[in-house]
Amino acid sequence: MRFTEILFAATLITGLIWALDRIFWRPKRMMHILHSGSGTKEPKEPVVVEYARAFFPILLIVLVLRSFLAEPFRIPSGSMRPTLLEGDFILVNKFDYGLRLPFTGSKFLELGQPKRGDVVVFKHEKRGESIDMIKRVVGLPGDHIEYKDKRIYINGEPVQQEFINETVDKDVGKSFGWPVRHLSEDLGHIRHNIYVQTDLSPTAIPNNNITVPDHSYFVMGDNRDNSDDSRFWGFVKDEDILGRAMGIWMSWDSAPSGWECITKCIRWGRIGNGLGTEIK
Repeated sequence: MRFTEILFAATLITGLIWALDRIFWRPKRMMHILHSGSGTKEPKEPVVVEYARAFFPILLIVLVLRSFLAEPFRIPSGSMRPTLLEGDFILVNKFDYGLRLPFTGSKFLELGQPKRGDVVVFKHEKRGESIDMIKRVVGLPGDHIEYKDKRIYINGEPVQQEFINETVDKDVGKSFGWPVRHLSEDLGHIRHNIYVQTDLSPTAIPNNNITVPDHSYFVMGDNRDNSDDSRFWGFVKDEDILGRAMGIWMSWDSAPSGWECITKCIRWGRIGNGLGTEIK
């Protein structure tokens, strides 16, 4: 069960207990005191009612904030390196693309659509289980997309790339990695960094030559040769998009341990980083 579903259920249960107490149980307690002749002193609440009354407004506020404003998301893998590392925590804007009902995810207010270059969090079915994934929007509805020789072609035009350096891509906490070419890429309104492996033939990655259907998007990871994305399983439907990733508010490196973690676990230099630069 997803955290949002647990939060929704907890809010519903505590709210229901609080409401039942106000409507039915508290009046009965008051009547019992009056009939017993012990005065008009407020009767003591049952413990379950006391906790429900205390937690309901807090849970409701958190539910509203997570459903309609912003939701935290932890990066689970290296598919978005070098932009995002495992252990980065980002905020996901929940209202840019429209407001959705909590729990059901149904959109009831249209406010906008994903743009090329946006980083989005969405629901994805994998082995019969719904998981949250994060990728960058490459293709919009109606776009013709090709990926060949490690370069994206949109409607026949190659996406501009610029070489930065040769480096090594390593999983967080590992001492070894693989050679990659570090490039910057202009995608829509965003300039961002990507990795492509220098020792992996382009034929090892599927070359798609497709048109994005209506109400759907073609997404890719910035770590192009180490990303499970639209090249392998298809498009992201508009109804499955949870929101737009805004930036890093915390970054935690799980590799250091013991006393070393005090100074090295928090990656201070990544806090506040964005997910690309706006092209003027």
